[in-house]
Amino acid sequence: MKMLESVFGINYADFNQFLLKIGTQIVIAIVILVAGFWLTGLMTKGIRRIMMKSDTDPGLTSFLTSFISLASKILVVITAFTQLGIQMTSFITLLGAAGLAIGMAFSGTLSNFAGGVMILVLKPFKVGDMIVTQSAQGKVTEIQIFNTYLMTLDNKVVILPNGPVANGSITNFTKAEKRRVEWTFIWNMEQMFTK
Repeated sequence: MKMLESVFGINYADFNQFLLKIGTQIVIAIVILVAGFWLTGLMTKGIRRIMMKSDTDPGLTSFLTSFISLASKILVVITAFTQLGIQMTSFITLLGAAGLAIGMAFSGTLSNFAGGVMILVLKPFKVGDMIVTQSAQGKVTEIQIFNTYLMTLDNKVVILPNGPVANGSITNFTKAEKRRVEWTFIWNMEQMFTK
């Protein structure tokens, strides 16, 4: 120990205190990580069960549970790093700036993502409905987070981005139980009475 003091100028008692402090912080950070990830898993499973018991769209359930899980895990990691004494303000600022840059680069994609969330939450139509949007008409075969798939009357698959679909007008022919249909017949009265 005398060599440690002479070479590095570190007092043995101070070095032990330093190791004890760092060791305690590392153990607490590991406990925070393990407990936080475990609680995140429990919370995600509970939310998934509640949403599956209610009449929630499976796509929305999957999206929300994965989003909540990811956000919770990020918070747990930030809390553990803070426990170690790492300043997270600059990291969070950098993360926010990167998020802003990525958001601006993918603004169209984010618009479609937001539109998909709106369609899954508000449910203006569901799979199997016959709809007319501003650009297409057909039967909804699939609703994804970024796109909606329609099968037209002549068996063509139309892929619509969810942003314009959610922000535009939608006519849903199958939402109501009954529908009024008008038939117009035109005939020539003169031809009926001529021989």
